Amino acid sequence: MDKRLTIVQNLLAALHRDDSGQDLIEYALIAALIALGSIIGMDTVANEINSAFNIITKKLSNAVS
Repeated sequence: MDKRLTIVQNLLAALHRDDSGQDLIEYALIAALIALGSIIGMDTVANEINSAFNIITKKLSNAVS
């Protein structure tokens, strides 16, 4: 029984020391933050591009008329 308890304790200690998954979670959080920032930024960029095309369309329509 003591041998099994020792094995379980050693396994739990090894799992406690193992932090390899922590890096993956940190990278996933950084990627999610970048994606969120990109989505928010793209809304502003899209509105500016749409506005620029509307101005160009009006100028071209006035030039043709």
